[in-house]
Amino acid sequence: MRGSEVERKKMNSIKKISIVILNWNGSSFLKRFLPSVVACSKGNVEIVVADNGSTDDSKTIIETLFPTVTYLQLKQNFGFAEGYNHALQSLESDYFLLLNSDVEVTPGWLGPMLQLMESDSSIGICQPKILSLDRPDEFEYAGAAGGFIDRFGYPYCRGRILQEVEKDLGQYDQTMQVSWASGACMMVRSNTWKACGGFDADFWAHMEEIDLCWHAQHLGYSVYVCPASVVFHVGGGTLSYDNPMKLHLNFRNNLYLLFKNLPGNQLATKLPVRMILDGFAAFVFLLKGEFGSFGRVFSAHLKFYGNLPRLWKKRRNIFRTRKSKIVKLTTGKNILWNYYILKRRKFSDVLID
Repeated sequence: MRGSEVERKKMNSIKKISIVILNWNGSSFLKRFLPSVVACSKGNVEIVVADNGSTDDSKTIIETLFPTVTYLQLKQNFGFAEGYNHALQSLESDYFLLLNSDVEVTPGWLGPMLQLMESDSSIGICQPKILSLDRPDEFEYAGAAGGFIDRFGYPYCRGRILQEVEKDLGQYDQTMQVSWASGACMMVRSNTWKACGGFDADFWAHMEEIDLCWHAQHLGYSVYVCPASVVFHVGGGTLSYDNPMKLHLNFRNNLYLLFKNLPGNQLATKLPVRMILDGFAAFVFLLKGEFGSFGRVFSAHLKFYGNLPRLWKKRRNIFRTRKSKIVKLTTGKNILWNYYILKRRKFSDVLID
């Protein structure tokens, strides 16, 4: 056996990984996808299903079909962000692997990510390449091959620009530093998680992982994608992509994200432009007769204004405790301009700065 393989096996046997699946009434997903997690996650690994106040038969499924999996009952449905905060506070591991219940993993998926994280202690977070389970030759919307943010706060990925998803032809198979990793499957160094204080519970769900990645980079950690590791994601398992609540959360949380993390010299210019763009999106919804969507954008902005005092305290804490003075998370690109005007629908056409 080659030396590198010996070292990899030794490393896997020493470092402890807690794979944590946050579940809410997802017994059908657990029956379908947990077998791959159990079969493909060997070594010093524990698998924990943290239940967010389910009312279905999730507990029975775990106890009868998956005796090696730990079932952790939370008191209520705390949402994605706070649910993970409660689940992880009782765990002691070197790494936390946050995994959606609708993800199918593949043999050897943990090794490359662990090896990458162990190669550089400054890497605080990484994700695998995420493909669509229904269309396995395509990237999956939520994360694809690593995430970025444009100049006005719109997230995009290697393999996904707005709603346009690319086929996986190996074009993004290089390991590289990215702006954010997907919460659908995210490996986090435990001390990075603790230093950040976990997810911001006020996000409830959606973009809390981008906020975590941004906070981690303020603290001097980097974020990577590791395409040598591959998983398949259903996507929209909890809230479908066109769900009204998801629309509200995406608009609201994007404002939270920018206000908390943008440097002062950018906050005064970029946030107002983003809010104008939101107003334009609301107007388009109105013209199309989508009055519910118009109302969701309006309510998202009202929530943002109402939470400004809390957000200001969080922002002050981030910039008071940050260790890295140069965090270039946003790019100079304008994704809306590239997508709608220049008709650039692939990451390779837009690239990054």
